[in-house]
This record gives sequence, structure tokens and C-alpha cells, in this order.
Amino acid sequence: MTTALLSVGITLLLVLLLAKPMGVYLATAFDYNKTKLDRIFGLEKLIYRISGIKTKDQTWKQYAIAVICSNTVMIILVYVFFRIQGILPLNPSGIKAMEQTLSFNTAISFMTNTNLQHYSGESGLSYLAQMVAIGLMMFTAPATALAVIISFIRGLAGKPLGNFYVDLIRAIFRVLLPISFISALAFLFLGVPQTLDPTVTAKTIAGADQHIARGPVASFLAIKELGNNGGGFFGVNSAHPFENPNAISNLIQMMLMLLIGTATPFAYGRIVGNAKQGRVLFISMFMMFLIMLGVSLTSEYQGNPVLNSLVIQHNQGSMEGKEVRFGVAGSALYSVVTTASETGAVNAMHDTLTPIGGLVTISNMMLNTIFGGIGAGFLNVLMYAMIGVFLCGLMVGRTPEFLGKKIEGKEMILIAVTLLVHPILILVPTALAVVLHPDTISNPGFHGLTQAMYEYTSSAANNGSGFEGLGDNTPFWNISTGIVMFFGRYISFVTLLAVVGSLAAKKPVPETVGTFRTDTALFGGVFIGTVILIGALTFFPGLVLGPIAEHLTLK
Repeated sequence: MTTALLSVGITLLLVLLLAKPMGVYLATAFDYNKTKLDRIFGLEKLIYRISGIKTKDQTWKQYAIAVICSNTVMIILVYVFFRIQGILPLNPSGIKAMEQTLSFNTAISFMTNTNLQHYSGESGLSYLAQMVAIGLMMFTAPATALAVIISFIRGLAGKPLGNFYVDLIRAIFRVLLPISFISALAFLFLGVPQTLDPTVTAKTIAGADQHIARGPVASFLAIKELGNNGGGFFGVNSAHPFENPNAISNLIQMMLMLLIGTATPFAYGRIVGNAKQGRVLFISMFMMFLIMLGVSLTSEYQGNPVLNSLVIQHNQGSMEGKEVRFGVAGSALYSVVTTASETGAVNAMHDTLTPIGGLVTISNMMLNTIFGGIGAGFLNVLMYAMIGVFLCGLMVGRTPEFLGKKIEGKEMILIAVTLLVHPILILVPTALAVVLHPDTISNPGFHGLTQAMYEYTSSAANNGSGFEGLGDNTPFWNISTGIVMFFGRYISFVTLLAVVGSLAAKKPVPETVGTFRTDTALFGGVFIGTVILIGALTFFPGLVLGPIAEHLTLK
């Protein structure tokens, strides 16, 4: 156990060491002033000329329209690609066209950075579909969110919002591609396959034929983790030895998942010209992360009382649904990292986590503020920060201010809409699924409710992991989760861009003695309290009926 916890500590230490340098690099990569990076990435200018991109600054409405329209076009193109993949080349396994509702779900899933998979990776898509269609979205989806958060931060800093297409290209070429290339080489060195050869057939000891899938996995895996995508090349995701061969590959995957999410607060502090602002938010999120991790590790090491008498315990803790290669600590840490970063990759079966372990993973997605996915997570963080400032302003009878701009009724209405959309997209569809399609839920009682609620929480938070065992490849689940993923992604983008557009139009308010500072430990406490008070209590009834009730009934 000591060795396992030491590996957890090493992982977190490496993440902490990389966060600030990566944050500085992000701020530089998106700086519209001339930097050394402009010479290194001179290819971008050629892309602007060929594609006809005009690099002038956009208003918040123009920026939002560019986001929605470009992403919708890509969803349509990829949907068509899935429907005709059976007649396209690079399909050595002869995989047929994807069914229409599944194509609808998968296209939206990957374009919204969710990567919810209602199909088994190696048998659902051809090599060409994996590399071109999925590969396209695995870069453009996180690049879109990264562009939006950088634009939002610029607006808070009183700068022009920038141009979406410029930010999108910079996100891909300056951030995602270089790191993905290096990471893919590292995974290749560790034994992850990278080939276009077809499935191999081998003879087992018993004399039966075993079909071993392979493909261009290393390149897929790198952007899967870095871009907080999470979709697996193989059906069992990072529990597959080809996708996650050993403890070192497991460590690299977790570092990639957290890399940009932990760096964004430091980029924020640098862009707004106050490094303390970013540090306070980073420390607050890291504290919440440590609490969630501590709860998960404690629960998984205690194991399931019902199973303690069975040969399911591995030294200490329940090994049910976990890989022996990673053990209890490696699996619990991965489950917290993947849901805190909204990646959705898994190296263990989340459905077999203890009720409290499952509570941690679903809570991470419900809050969506513990680092969160690229861009979208930090958007929520800044939203809760503004709510905290507003509440404090009401308590002292003073107009709330955030970064020198007054937060008034218009902004709070937009924030309230954003805040309400998330629980509505989770709780309403969950109730409909339990009532209309109980036959697709494989677990009875409290766990069954959690299974359905987890699916919609994962969809709304653009995470993509699931309590597997759910019969989700049906028209109902494909269409309903597709709708939840789409609105869960883009409503918040539009409303929060509208918020920053409104704030950017206001004149700065001079700081006085009575100004509530947002770069202090006090504000960090207010931020955490706001997340718990508003975010956690919103979902408390659902959690009580699901994982909490299940835990209390264990004997």
C-alpha cells in the first residue's frame, strides 16, 4: 500500500511541476503580439491565406456564431463519413456502415469533446474512420474549447476577444499537435502499437482461434488524453494492454489528462495581469481534487463489505473490475483524474467501484469545476467565481465587481441560465429513462438509478465515461444522450461569451478600499463554498437516491 500511495504522490508532484510552465506557454501561444512562436509556426499564415480566414477581431456574437457553425458543419461531415465507411478504403476488417442513430450520437459525441461510445472501438469503426473522422474531431473539439476560454479571459482582461479561427488554428498547431507527437512516440516506445495491418489471428493453448485487434493506437492515444477526449481505440479503453501497457504509460496518460486543465489558471493569471488570481483558483481546485481523491482511495481500500468474504480482495482493497497491473491506488487515482479533467478514459470498470468511489466520479462531473476539461471546465470555474463575488456583494450591500467590472442583473441572468441548464440536462432525461426504458438498465435498485444518472451526467459534462452494462446502443439512448451532449456543450459557450461581451463593454471601476479582492485566500474559500453550496446541493437529492442510498444499504 505504501508503494502504491507513493506512486500517487509522484504523479501529483509531476503534475504540479508542469502546471505553471505550461500555463506560461499557453498565454504566450495565444498572445496576438509578436512572439518567438510566430517564427516557429509560420505555417499558420499560409493556412489563413489558403482558407481565406480574416484575422480581424470578432465581437462575442461573431465568435459564438463561428464556434457553433464550424462545429455543426464538422458534425454533419463526420456523420456522413460514418454512414459510408463500409465502402471506403483502409478497412481491412470489413466493418460496415454505422447505424444512423449511432452515427448521430458518435458524431456529436466526439465533436463535443465527450467521446461517449455506444459502440466497441475496434469493431465499430474502420482505420480510416478512426484516423480521419475521429482524429479530426479529437483535435478540433478541444481546440474549440481552448479557443473559447482564451477569448473569455481576454474579455475579462479588457482586451479584444480575438478571432475564433485564429485561436482554433493556434490551439491545434501550437499546443495539441506538438505535445501529441512527442507523447505518441513515448507510447510507441512503451509498446503501444502503431500499424495499419489488419487484425491478427492466433491459436490459443486450447487450439481455438483468437482474433487480436490492433491499429494506429499510439497516435490515437496521445490526443485522446491530451485533448481530454477519452474515447478508446479499443472497447475497454485504457484497461486494454495495447492501449495502456504498464504503470509508466498509466502515469503519462494521467499527466496528459491534467496538463492543460491545471495550466489554464496560470495562463489566466498571466493574461489578466495578476498572477495571484490564477494561483488562488488553482489552489482551490487542487484542494477539492485532493479531497475527492482521498475519499475515493479510502473507499476503494476499504472495499465492498458484501464482497469481503469472497476471493475478490487483493491484499487491501477491492480489486473487482480493476486491472492487476495498476492495483487499487492506480485505478482509483485514474478514475478521479479522468472525471475531474472531464476526459472519460478509464483503466477500470467504473460500474464496479464502491458506492462512494462511484459517488466521487459522478460528483466530479456534476460540479465540472475541479480542473474540468480543456476550456469548458475553467469557464465553469470563472462562472462560480463571479457567482461568489455576486453573493458577497449582496451580503455587504455593495455592487459586485470582478476584475474591475461590475456584475449586474444582465450578467447574472445569463449565468443563472448556464447554471440551470446543467442539472436539467442530467435529471430530466434520467427520470425519463428510468420510467420509459428500465429494461436497458442492467442493475436493480439504487445502483440502477446511478447507472442511468451517470450516463447523462457524463454526457452533459462532456466526459464520456460510463457505468458500463447499460444497454445504451438503442435509438432512445443514442438520440437522448446526443441531444444532451450538444446542448451541454454549446449553451454554456454562448451564454458565457455573452457575459464576457457584456462585461467588456463596461467601463472599468477603480479599485477602492471597499473592493472585494479576488486574489486572496479568503476568496479561495468563498469560491470553494460557492461550488459546494450551489453546485453540490443542486444534485444532492439525486445522489441520495443513488450512490449514498446504495452505500447505506451495504452490510
